[in-house]
Parts: sequence; structure tokens; C-alpha cells
Amino acid sequence: MLIKHDEIKDFMMQMTMPFNLKEDENLDRFNIGDSIHFNLTIEGKNSYAHNFKIIKNLNLEDVLEDDFWEQNPYDPVEMGDFISDGSFLDLDSNLVSLSDFDGDYIFLSYIFSRCPMPNMCPAVIVKNQYLAQKLNEFNIKFILLSFDHLYDTPSILKQSYEQLNNRFTNLIFLSSFGSEKDLNIISRQTGMSFWGIEDNDIGHTMRSILISPDGKLLSTYDGLDWEVKDVEKNIKEILSLP
Repeated sequence: MLIKHDEIKDFMMQMTMPFNLKEDENLDRFNIGDSIHFNLTIEGKNSYAHNFKIIKNLNLEDVLEDDFWEQNPYDPVEMGDFISDGSFLDLDSNLVSLSDFDGDYIFLSYIFSRCPMPNMCPAVIVKNQYLAQKLNEFNIKFILLSFDHLYDTPSILKQSYEQLNNRFTNLIFLSSFGSEKDLNIISRQTGMSFWGIEDNDIGHTMRSILISPDGKLLSTYDGLDWEVKDVEKNIKEILSLP
């Protein structure tokens, strides 16, 4: 369930994000715009919201219109269509374009460094690490692009991910700092949404994509629960690998 929540002191800034629910939760009792109280439980790499109490209902017309880019001119591309090139910064502040990886497939995932939920951005990073290790002999690069174009500068990303970035030659962290236009174009074209960066109230969807060496969208992997072995198998099939 997508929830815009207040700051959780000493754990998470205010954000808009999807929460897992317990299997016996009755979704029919909720309406868009409900103001709620709830508990968040984290168990290992998993988390879920529960003990909901509905307080009141709010009018979200203006929020939805602002947050979800209804005025953005860039439409999602169809499978097999070309994705626009974009230029971003690596951990040493060097400008890197997607076209620089010409000849390689690209597995692109979106993250931001302050994501506190273990089953969201941190899990995506672990999954990419697994895939980078399993497919390190093939012509595919795994790019983790931060969409937090205000906070996640190269130096911020370097503090968190330099060791991992250096461990794998095919795993690359990129910052969108100073590249908001390119970020908006590519994320919109590939069907990934984020919002609230300027307000420090971040929300986002979860999506990874596979791009061909000539820049075409080949496959998408959505949500929190895709399994690395399934994606590994799918990538091998697309690359015609044994």
C-alpha cells in the first residue's frame, strides 16, 4: 500500500513509499486520502505495516497533480524502442554517459542512499551485486543510478558504496547531481517514478530495466519481490548465454 508518512525519528525522513502488509489485512476498508496511524515492524530484510487506525480522509487532488508529473512531456517507451542517452557522474565526479557502454548490455536500477527500508533500495543493491558476480564474464554492466539529484552527490555515494563499486568492475554507481533533466527523461521513458526530492519527502516506485547495446529497452523488472535467479535466467536467455 502506498503511504505518505511523517518522519520516523532516528530512522526515516518523511517519504511516500509502498509498504508491505500482513496477509490478513483487509484493504477494502481503506480509501485514497485516508489519514492513518500504523506500526512498522522490521524483521531481518523484511518489513510490514500493521495495526492501522483510520483518523480521517484528506483531499489529495492537488498533491497527486503535483507529485506525479502530469505535465512531464516525456512518455514511456515501448519494449524494443530506443531510450534517450543520459550523462551522470561516477564516484570520482567523472561525467559518464550511457552511450559510453556501447557494446555492453546495461541492467539499470534506481536507488537513493538514504532509503532505510531493507527490502527496497538496499535489497536492490544486494541483488545487483549477486547478478554482477554471476554474470561478470559477459558483456553486461550493472548500473545503480541515484535519483536523489540534490543530496546524493558523488562524494555522498562514495562514502557508502566505494568499496562495493571498486570490488566489481561491472557494477557502477552513478549520481544524478546536476543531471536532473537527463534523469527525468530516462526515468520517465523507462516507467520509473519518483517525487518529493525538493521537499525532502521522497517517494518512488521500484523498477530495474535491461537495455540492449544499441540503447533499446529489452525487459523490465518491477516491485520488491523479483528473484535474482529468475532475472539471471531471463538475462541469459536474452543474451543467448548457456
